[in-house]
Amino acid sequence: MSELNNKVIWITGASSGIGEALVYECAKKNALIVLSARREGELFRVSKAAGLTSSNSLIIPFDLSDTSQAKEYAQQIITKFGRIDILINNGGQSQRSSVIETSAETERQLMEINFFSAVNLSKAALPVMLKYGSGKIVVVSSIAGKFGFFLRSSYSAAKHALHGYFESLRLEAEKKGISVLMVCPGKIKTNVSLNAAGAAGDSHNKMDPSHENAMSAEECAKQIIAGIMNDKEEIFIGGKELLIVKIKRFFPKLFGKLIRKQSPY
Repeated sequence: MSELNNKVIWITGASSGIGEALVYECAKKNALIVLSARREGELFRVSKAAGLTSSNSLIIPFDLSDTSQAKEYAQQIITKFGRIDILINNGGQSQRSSVIETSAETERQLMEINFFSAVNLSKAALPVMLKYGSGKIVVVSSIAGKFGFFLRSSYSAAKHALHGYFESLRLEAEKKGISVLMVCPGKIKTNVSLNAAGAAGDSHNKMDPSHENAMSAEECAKQIIAGIMNDKEEIFIGGKELLIVKIKRFFPKLFGKLIRKQSPY
């Protein structure tokens, strides 16, 4: 998939952060863009800022905690554009709460937002992709999908689950023309920590110091687009924090010592 011109790209979490930056990058490449997130007003703002019009974009607002109408959303896209070429499951919610303090309701909500939404939306998009014998599903995971971390239990669990599910889907669908890209960002400068769920589902409402000087959402989006266009299966995006993934794989004892010294924030 070397060109995105005239490709129908559905982006979740499109109202801010990495999702917003992805809209701008895809617009530069003359894609037909479907923007989804909770805040409809912000989706219109992003669409306007990207120079999109009603002819080359579609806004479908919904909350990722409830994707029971995923098939209806996909049908809206098919009705307008006839197909779905790329689905980017970008939207999600992080966590800042300990296991013992986190309510069962919050844990289920985090799984719904970070795991089941991607599953439901992908299963809604797959039939039309299979019909045309081509398509790409992009899943924005995290380096937290490779190891557990302080105050991230349910978030990390959901990200781990994404890898198991979508790596299985890749094997099942690749001979039918469908590819899967797993994206593992490290620390990216967005509002992810501000919007992270607390123990009772309330917002953390603080910017983690480690995110203040992190890679920009714009650079992250560019690397995701490069991964799509170069047909990658998995990419890691971020700074020096990405080294911990290799350390865990090749030097597990050293990983154990290092991870215990890290700040949860």
